[in-house]
Amino acid sequence: MTDDTVAREVAKEYEAQTEHEGRAHPSDRSYVGIAVILAALTALEVATYYFEEQLGGFLVPALMLMMVVKFAMVVMWFMHLRFDSNLFTKMFVSGLFLAIGVYAVALTTFKFFG
Repeated sequence: MTDDTVAREVAKEYEAQTEHEGRAHPSDRSYVGIAVILAALTALEVATYYFEEQLGGFLVPALMLMMVVKFAMVVMWFMHLRFDSNLFTKMFVSGLFLAIGVYAVALTTFKFFG
């Protein structure tokens, strides 16, 4: 094999690995927008500490909802899950449900046995 042939093969392999079904990756502006949204959600989570009494029974569901939204945004945008196989999406979602289930069991345990 000549150097030219090897270079063409390497370029072809690189192109095949970086092609994601014709979808363009997000721009830098999109990443900054997502980071701002994540920062706002984090600020809301911190703010729940100051409104704990007013939220009452809605505190844990509100925090769980914000957690799920932040998880989804991070894995879909920053981990590029949108561009990967659906198998990876199923793996991340099952991990999320497992984490929520473990957290719910731990909260229940502390509530009933604490």
